[in-house]
Amino acid sequence: MTVDLNCDLGEGFPFDAELIPLATSVNVACGLHAGGWREMERAVALALEAGVAIGAHPGYPDREGFGRRELNLPAPDVYALVLYQLGALEGMVRARGGRLAHVKPHGALYNRAARDLEVARAIARAVADFDADLRLYGLSGSALLDAAAERGLRAVSEVFADRGYRADGTLVPRGEPGALVESPLEAAARVQDMLRFGQVRSVQGPWLRVHAQTVCVHGDGQEALRALCGLRAALEDQGVVLRAP
Repeated sequence: MTVDLNCDLGEGFPFDAELIPLATSVNVACGLHAGGWREMERAVALALEAGVAIGAHPGYPDREGFGRRELNLPAPDVYALVLYQLGALEGMVRARGGRLAHVKPHGALYNRAARDLEVARAIARAVADFDADLRLYGLSGSALLDAAAERGLRAVSEVFADRGYRADGTLVPRGEPGALVESPLEAAARVQDMLRFGQVRSVQGPWLRVHAQTVCVHGDGQEALRALCGLRAALEDQGVVLRAP
C-alpha cells in the first residue's frame, strides 16, 4: 500500500524545517493568504534539500482571515488569482533548479472548489493553462477532481488526518464541534481506516466512502510536528509505503 503524506507550509509558522523531512510532498503558500517571498524561498530551499515534491498552495487574498473566509469571487477572478500565484512560486522553484509537481488550493477556496463546479473549473483551467503536467489535489469525491478530469489533468484524491468530516463528505467548518482531530493516535487510526477500508466516520455518525491517494496534515497548529511524527511512524509500522504521487 502506497500513499503520499502532504503538509501545508510556508505560512509563517515555526516548524517548517522540522516538518518538511517528515512529508513526501509539501504545499507552499504563495503569499496572498499567508507567508511571503521570504517564507516561500525558505520553504522551497528546504523542500529541495529534503527531496520532497513541491506544490503550490494558492488561496484567497485574505491575510487577516488566513484565507479561511469565503470571498465569493467570480470564476474569472479565481482563474487569474490562481494563475498569478502559480507564477510566483514557480519562479522561486525554477531559480533553485527544481520544478513544481502539483497544485492544492487553500482554505475557503479549496472548500468552495469542492462543491462549486464553476469555480473548480476555473482552478483546473488555470492549472492546465499554466502547466498541464501538474497534478491537482482535491478533496475526495469533490467537484475539483471532476474538473481536473475534464481538463485532462492528473487528479489526486485527498483525505485529512486532522479534520472532521460531515455526512455529505465536506469538512466540518473550523470553529464547529468536531472540526479538528487533535489526538495523533486518533488521526493515525482514522487514516488507517481510510487506507485499508476506504471509509471514515462522519461527525454525525455514518461512515463515508473516501479514496485516499494523499493524506494532509496541517502545518499551522501547535501540535503539527507531533501529529506528523506520530502519523508517519504509525503508517510505516503498518507497512505503508510513503511516496509522492
